Amino acid sequence: MNILIIGGGNMGLTYAKSFLEAHIMQAKDLMILEKSEERAAVLATQNVGTVYGSPADCLEKADLIVLAVKPQDTKALFPVLKPYVDPQQVFLSIMAGVRMDYIREELGITKIIRAMPNLPAQIGMGMTAFTSSDEVTRIELVTVQNLLNTTGKAIYLDSEELIDSATAISGSGPAYVYYYMNAMIEAAKDLGFSESQAELLVGQTFMGSVHLENRNALTCKEWIAKVSSKGGTTEAAINVFNENEVHDKIIKGMNAAYHRAVELGNK
Repeated sequence: MNILIIGGGNMGLTYAKSFLEAHIMQAKDLMILEKSEERAAVLATQNVGTVYGSPADCLEKADLIVLAVKPQDTKALFPVLKPYVDPQQVFLSIMAGVRMDYIREELGITKIIRAMPNLPAQIGMGMTAFTSSDEVTRIELVTVQNLLNTTGKAIYLDSEELIDSATAISGSGPAYVYYYMNAMIEAAKDLGFSESQAELLVGQTFMGSVHLENRNALTCKEWIAKVSSKGGTTEAAINVFNENEVHDKIIKGMNAAYHRAVELGNK
């Protein structure tokens, strides 16, 4: 299978490296289309396949095309791509908020897979939610899922509407984690730790807690109960969180992210 990645930015390069490092394909079968000459020169030094500057030189050679450009770039990009598109090609879009109907209409294609990755894909620890049009075959879907799994884990969703939900949870999720980590780091510094000490304390606490949760069947509520002792330090903190409705406000924040994802998709 020949794969063309359109857009050689951070996510495009992440996908290219992940595909190759997982030995799921060879560099000779991978192409990147990048309009910026400066960026193309950088990509050419990365040994991630052949870099092109024009769709006329590469699009017709591809079986799978990965759309890894900014959503706002589609208005200028799609008319340039359309003359070289083959209806049998599969298009994998990782553009936030760009719906399959829009891609179908603008490019005149039917085989579309829409995916929402997140930032940890850059280190092979990403979470990707994806869905597809009815025209994508089971074999094509399995092939793409294997590709997505090279960046972490992937989950198939039956409804495109759930992609907006995934955007609010896993897509934006890393920022929520960093937000909470930052608060803990600031609290640690207030309690007398240096910046580096605070970052180590908080970073390892998050990492250890996630690994522990993944390796056991207990729920998060059960883990909270295990750490909390009656009248102890953890309970004191949890009581403050509850008094300030932190739990409910986190849920409200994610709902706000979801509604914004829907708004962006409707524009």
